[in-house]
Amino acid sequence: MTAVTVPTSTKFDLGPARALLCRECGNETPLAPEYACLECFGPLEVAYDFGKIRREDIEAGPRSIWRYRGLLPVPSTVEQHPNTDPGGTRLVEAHNLAKALGVRKIWVKDDTGNPTHSFKDRVVGVALAAARELGFKVLACPSTGNLANAVAAAAARAGWKSVVLVPSNLERAKILMSAVYEGALIAVDGNYDDVNRLAQELAAENEDWAFVNVNVRPYYAEGSKTLGYEVAEQLGWRLPDQIVVPIASGSQLTKVDKAFRELGQLDLVEATPYKVFGAQATGCSPISAAFKAGHDVIRPVRPDTIARSLAIGAPADGPYVLDAVRRTNGAIDDVTDEEVVEGIKLLARTEGIFAETAGGVTVATAKKLFESGQLDPDAETVLLITGDGLKTLDALGDTVGPRATVPPSAEAVIKALG
Repeated sequence: MTAVTVPTSTKFDLGPARALLCRECGNETPLAPEYACLECFGPLEVAYDFGKIRREDIEAGPRSIWRYRGLLPVPSTVEQHPNTDPGGTRLVEAHNLAKALGVRKIWVKDDTGNPTHSFKDRVVGVALAAARELGFKVLACPSTGNLANAVAAAAARAGWKSVVLVPSNLERAKILMSAVYEGALIAVDGNYDDVNRLAQELAAENEDWAFVNVNVRPYYAEGSKTLGYEVAEQLGWRLPDQIVVPIASGSQLTKVDKAFRELGQLDLVEATPYKVFGAQATGCSPISAAFKAGHDVIRPVRPDTIARSLAIGAPADGPYVLDAVRRTNGAIDDVTDEEVVEGIKLLARTEGIFAETAGGVTVATAKKLFESGQLDPDAETVLLITGDGLKTLDALGDTVGPRATVPPSAEAVIKALG
């Protein structure tokens, strides 16, 4: 299909954002609350006209994602509005984990330090800024948990109403972490894909509702780029050799890759080669299965895994994940629930970082990829840890607990210690 270019809109101030670009046919659509191409119904993403961006200007900015506002679809005045100000999380050099795995160097990007303890605060921050400019009044989402927490908190901070839809079997901690903000939290009998379909119906019927991952998805998704920007900046303005990213919808992986490419194109880093690796739970691994089979089409599955934040059986960005991984000579693998738990415990005991199940997927998959030789043990590796373990305590079950219960005496303690 021949690409059709539509004149860009001058109605909305979304910083360097120029238009919405179809990822399939290349058609350009003016900036608007749209997420599907009118020519081929392909997904839209933000296209930019970047000005001159210097490292020193970024470094002079706030210690949040807003230091990168010149690279995001947000107004230049974004900091003047109430927001949770996510980002600025630590990059930890994981000496003990590297030693345990027998590899040279591992960095852990610990995004548990965000306002609601997951990377979703980043994407919601960008979505809220765009939604405000686009004229919405209510912040909403379908969610597997972390996004629900971030939307409810961001709406409360902004003085907006929120509507959050979650599967009814979601972890209790994540339900409580959304409900405490006292927005509208609706539990739906069904899995995430059922909840997502319901959200799309509601988005079509309620014009004032900004469903962050539906009708403002192109803007929302760009928030994940800030993970890539931060990693590169924290490494001294350079790209890692290889990075392992957990996969749910797949958007995070594709946007981290986009961030690395943008930094190279803007001469903010040297455009060195890097490899992107994807991590899934075996109980919901449609992208991993397609990668291993050499397929380009993702076959939907019904999720059955303790890693509920990754339990999206029909991942919207699946084909683009395959493209990014294959283009960078990476790989995708998956791990069992038992391996997920071991991954959580391995990271905790080696680095003192307690990750949720998605983090267990990342660590366990990295271990598997190192053992198979697909991850280079001599290359510098970054692992993305995207959520706090306090959100998924049930996943640990009886695998951790007191070594012993003793009377209050020093002798009893020493005896228990062996």
